Amino acid sequence: MRQRIPEFAVVGHPNEGKSSVLSTLAEDDSVRISPMPGETRECQTFPVSIDGREIIRFTDTPGFQNPRKSLQWMQEYRGSDETLIRDFIDAHKEDPDFHDDCRLLQPLLRGAGIIFVVDGSRPLRNMDKAEMEILRLTGCPRMAIINCKEEETAWLARWQSEFRKHFNSIRVFNSCQATYRERIELLESLKGIDQELQPVLDQVIAAFQQDWQARSRQVAELLLDLFEHALAYSRSVALPPGADEETLKDRLHRDYVELLRKEEKKCQKRMRALYKHNIFNCELSPQSILQEDLFSKKTWEFLGLNRSQLVMAGALSGAALGAGVDVAAAGLSFGIFSTIGGLLGAAGTAFKGRDLLSGTRLLGMRLDEQRLTVGPVKNVQLLFVLLDRQFLFYSHIINWAHGRRDYDQPPPAGENLPAKIGYTADWDRSRRKICERFFACLQNNGDSADSEMRESMAQLIRQTLQEISLGGRT
Repeated sequence: MRQRIPEFAVVGHPNEGKSSVLSTLAEDDSVRISPMPGETRECQTFPVSIDGREIIRFTDTPGFQNPRKSLQWMQEYRGSDETLIRDFIDAHKEDPDFHDDCRLLQPLLRGAGIIFVVDGSRPLRNMDKAEMEILRLTGCPRMAIINCKEEETAWLARWQSEFRKHFNSIRVFNSCQATYRERIELLESLKGIDQELQPVLDQVIAAFQQDWQARSRQVAELLLDLFEHALAYSRSVALPPGADEETLKDRLHRDYVELLRKEEKKCQKRMRALYKHNIFNCELSPQSILQEDLFSKKTWEFLGLNRSQLVMAGALSGAALGAGVDVAAAGLSFGIFSTIGGLLGAAGTAFKGRDLLSGTRLLGMRLDEQRLTVGPVKNVQLLFVLLDRQFLFYSHIINWAHGRRDYDQPPPAGENLPAKIGYTADWDRSRRKICERFFACLQNNGDSADSEMRESMAQLIRQTLQEISLGGRT
């Protein structure tokens, strides 16, 4: 016997959040959002599939066209409650004045539940009461969603009071700021509108959660690939007689920087696709640290480890390379030390120096028999900066609701920014050690970390992604 696929008809007026709620629930940013009445004249269904299997569907419906007359007909109806919807459609399907009302009710014939969405920032109208009563008379399981921003709650209590008369469940839900956790909570609430829906929705929620974990594993693999490409990078080129060594060094440094920028963008594009942001850009605030270039002074100032943490990290990675190896990145000066013996002495000046992000010693360049060899990266801080950037991007992506279309975000207040605004500086020593060992492993092994070290790093990444999903810094 084929398992029933739960369906919910999303009902509401234009510009009140109906399409935003649908887009967020279906995790589909292709849902058209228009403030113009009458734009939606036919139902459109948005299936949600996991691993090629449809598990739930949401149907966008036209708004009510003639709610008062429709309600009057239903109140005067003398037929069976079970045939009310079908008889209404049969009686009005040829009347253009009831076109939208008939289309709206069509999914209910298939057994769809109802999600009625209103804008909680406006007052209740008699037309709203008529629509609520129509939906109650259908006898279908139904939830009311009050799409309401935190600062727009003046009419909230009135809406809630009226909804209690007509609906099985009520939720306040800001569709433009809904996170993954709030989406799951909304699905949990849908179980309460009909006992028969509970088993199938339990399966839907379990599938969502398993899919989210699978995506986290994929993100972890994306990040590991990025870090290995970035940190194990190595290149050797001939230095012809008479050629200028410094010019060649500068070119190789620029090539690496450009390569890493492209690799990071590619990783973030794939991450964005994993979370189904396919059409609309998830715009960053102009003041976001992610708007800064990877190798900008500001990026390295606000992301990565602090001075004392870098002393510890530099000691471990430096010891792995051996005394006497130059692990300095000229001018970067963010916890990068020339030798093990000079480690502690350098700590006091770790954040000083010349142009902080110029120079070519990031890659440990060396000349041997007329060949210039660069890489692998000697600066462990690069790993922590990359980690912070990807975690911040991940947080932005998963917390950007699919129904959101407002790209003009107010910049955050800058006066009280903490010294570090990423994640890694807040980690305990055990977490940082995993990163340091991963970095040292790449230094010694070349192209990739060994399987055990890679899995330890993957577990750390997945744990952090889970913490962000459950309410970490956004």
